[in-house]
Amino acid sequence: MSQKGIISVNGTKVPLDGEKNLLQVVRKAGIQMPTFCYHSELSVYGACRLCIVDIEGKGIDTSCSTPPRDGMVIKTHTPKLRKMRKTLIELLLANHDNSCTTCDKSSACKLKDLASDLGVTNIPFKKTRESRKPDILSPSLVRYPDKCVLCGDCVRYCHEIQGVGAIDFAYRGEDVVVTPAFNKSLAHVDCINCGQCAAVCPTGAIIPRSEVARVWEALGDESKTVVAQIAPAVRSSIGEMFGIPESSVTVGKIMNALKVIGFKEVYDTSFGADMTVLEETNEFLQRRKRGDERTMFTSCCPGWVKYAEQFHPELNDQLSTCMSPQGMVGSLGKKLISQTEGKLEKDVIMVSIMPCTAKKFEKERPELSHDGTPIVDFVLTTQELGKMIKEAGVVFEEISPASADLPFGLYSTAGLGFGATQGVAEAVARYAARTMNGKELSDFEPVEVENNPQWKEVIINEGALDLKMAVVAGTKNAETLIGKIQSGEVSYDIVEVMACPGGCIAGGGQPVSYDSAIIEKRKAALKNAGKINPIHAPEENPYVQKIIEKMLGGKVGGHEAHDLLHTTYQSRKRIDFDSMSLADAGREAPVEVNVCVGTSCFLRGSQEILASMGDKIEQEHWSGRINLKATFCSESCSHGPTVTVGDRKMFKADMGMVVEEVEKQLGSIPAGAEK
Repeated sequence: MSQKGIISVNGTKVPLDGEKNLLQVVRKAGIQMPTFCYHSELSVYGACRLCIVDIEGKGIDTSCSTPPRDGMVIKTHTPKLRKMRKTLIELLLANHDNSCTTCDKSSACKLKDLASDLGVTNIPFKKTRESRKPDILSPSLVRYPDKCVLCGDCVRYCHEIQGVGAIDFAYRGEDVVVTPAFNKSLAHVDCINCGQCAAVCPTGAIIPRSEVARVWEALGDESKTVVAQIAPAVRSSIGEMFGIPESSVTVGKIMNALKVIGFKEVYDTSFGADMTVLEETNEFLQRRKRGDERTMFTSCCPGWVKYAEQFHPELNDQLSTCMSPQGMVGSLGKKLISQTEGKLEKDVIMVSIMPCTAKKFEKERPELSHDGTPIVDFVLTTQELGKMIKEAGVVFEEISPASADLPFGLYSTAGLGFGATQGVAEAVARYAARTMNGKELSDFEPVEVENNPQWKEVIINEGALDLKMAVVAGTKNAETLIGKIQSGEVSYDIVEVMACPGGCIAGGGQPVSYDSAIIEKRKAALKNAGKINPIHAPEENPYVQKIIEKMLGGKVGGHEAHDLLHTTYQSRKRIDFDSMSLADAGREAPVEVNVCVGTSCFLRGSQEILASMGDKIEQEHWSGRINLKATFCSESCSHGPTVTVGDRKMFKADMGMVVEEVEKQLGSIPAGAEK
């Protein structure tokens, strides 16, 4: 436990005040200690060794993993320390793909910055690792293994914050790599496309998949009408790429820049958020009217939706059927423009500009199409928008603002609030209060739940409105909440889920920032923008009302609205026959053992069973009698590890149970039956 006291840092006395480690004390002293693998919200890993300090009486140690004590005397940049750090960077660069001029992460690459800061001018070491092919199959992310510095940031974030475990370390020693299971593509494992791995990656080993070239191609095709829509969170962060203060909202500059680039119309996704508020609230009220008392989960976040489809398909009919705001603007926009201009929908190109890499996956969902034509053609992240503006030569800092195009350019404060966590829940609750009570909700302030800090809740009892809501961000936190709901420990009417902690403002496609306070700054920017917006409620938006009358048959939740604004979901669990043989008997073995290594079972210890079973087969000379396989799902994630021996499926299995069943089945095989 941290204590009070004084520590000497390079001769300066620094008072202790609850710092967890020496690294925090050093930074408090004004020393910007270099790190790759340290993030305050993740476990301490201590792999990169760059934060080493010289501790009097102890010697050199990593400052991130050393607790501070009163009276410590440390030095941070002795000749030996500086030489060690420089050598560490030189060793990393020896095996690194040093294509810095063409790397998408070049402007925010920690490795490049540290090499410059530490005075690395040449690489004295030879390359010792073979080149590995990039993983380009995911619609959301691209992985370049040769740029990985093995810091483990992506691994820990995926495990510790998201609870997905789509990527991990494999092999040992000099052969160690970071990879999805069995060296598969991110597209073929349980990745939810949230992009948080790319956000924390200090190099260009994982980056958002760029669609900039395809958008430029579409803009150059005169037969196409190319339009754009901008998500709420983009305006609060794009300025970071141009030196504009984080607190600035730059939506007017974005609108004008896109017009200069060549987009015919530019809309605001916040309009789609306004439509979502109306449709989702109506959907909830209709569910209750039908007697459906189950929790309804929001569906705005595609990372969360994919998580639910993969790990909890039993919740599919509890997800709101509303498309995300991106989908709603895409659907309505393409329909209206095709009618107005007399074009086919396939000739109207909808480009979404999002803070989110999962939106790239969402646009490819077959459910989000009209007669085979996608309602959103391309998704650019905030990062990609910034690069496109620079490529066009637009001086973003100086360009004057412009307004969005109608009808999808006008939005309410409620719609704008979708850019941060709790925005959806608050908008729905306030609209429900106005609908049922005829007046504004008195207050909406989510509070932490006792003994369950993973989420917040709001309990509303005003007039005819009796509503209990939960707000949760980060899929690991969502998993905890789902477990509590399914066990009956807690109950909620509506649960808002965002895959990224903080919501869309912290999406994987946002500009890379190493400022720990940046999320709060972006959130404040959105909130301030909402304060000056003249329209506060979705039903006050005159163009929302016009679209309802013109395109939705004059009715929220009606047949036309269902066709244009609602969607369906699918189970994405892997099936038993999607397996990999690990101990092939060379012929048909009498006993087959399938160990589920889907993410949920993997995190519960199935990998230990798999490894131990391989050793057991060798020890007992079962190689001709047992066929050991890894399967990617057994449809029982909450009861893992799941192991199937022959035709018997075992839940919450351990090695003893598996061996006992194997021996039982082998013992029951008649003599000579194996030959």
